[in-house]
Amino acid sequence: MERRLVPAVSPFAESAGYSRVVRVGQHVFVAGTAPIMPGDADPPADPYGQTARCLEIALEAMGEVGASAADVVRTRIMLTRPADFDEIARAHGDVFRHVKPVNTSYVVAELLDPRWLLEIELEAVIAG
Repeated sequence: MERRLVPAVSPFAESAGYSRVVRVGQHVFVAGTAPIMPGDADPPADPYGQTARCLEIALEAMGEVGASAADVVRTRIMLTRPADFDEIARAHGDVFRHVKPVNTSYVVAELLDPRWLLEIELEAVIAG
């Protein structure tokens, strides 16, 4: 079965040996996606903005293998501050309100970059 990869644009991707997206058949897997900005600029300061940025990166990469938000069946959110959940959930809902993928959210002690408030993983199944 064909395996299609979308490279991660991340300072860790090459040394860690991972892709942003892997598509195998109808299944699409998106690596934990942080709110990385071009040129290592600071990410948005707010949880809504960071969530929107994570989803923008992930969905754009999914598009490279023929998937969209409508194909998403699972999301996982790792957040560092429980108080941010309402805004993270609002941004998630703005994208997935009608898709309604399953979701698990975890509170973690910290992420690789102290500026990041969250990372998001996605899984999708493309009809066909």
